[in-house]
Amino acid sequence: MSLFSIFNVSSSAMSAQSLRLNATASNMANADAVATKPEDAYKAREPVFQQVMEQNGGVGVRVSGITQSTAPNPALYEPGNPLANKDGYVYSSNVNPVEEMVNMLSASRSYQTNVQMMDTAKNLALRTLQLGQ
Repeated sequence: MSLFSIFNVSSSAMSAQSLRLNATASNMANADAVATKPEDAYKAREPVFQQVMEQNGGVGVRVSGITQSTAPNPALYEPGNPLANKDGYVYSSNVNPVEEMVNMLSASRSYQTNVQMMDTAKNLALRTLQLGQ
């Protein structure tokens, strides 16, 4: 694996983790959203990653799509809510804030690890160049 491959892998992983952080932030922002019907309620989103291995030696990570959670949206009895249906229920998002916080920590640490990997590779390249001096 060449030095440039290390930078390609790291940068694609950082890009993927950045998208994961954005999806998690969106989920957290909509955790308390309610709707009149369960199909209109916010559903948690999660990116799907795929490894990239090209014949020319390119490797990395790619986001192949974003999925929506299939967990049911909880019904809450709130007859005073303007969005309540005729029975007095509103439907909450299916976002689990604890799970989202774990995802946020994991994505943040993965991003940080890739930054450190790029920094280490850069320092090794600089030291290799200094050997010739």
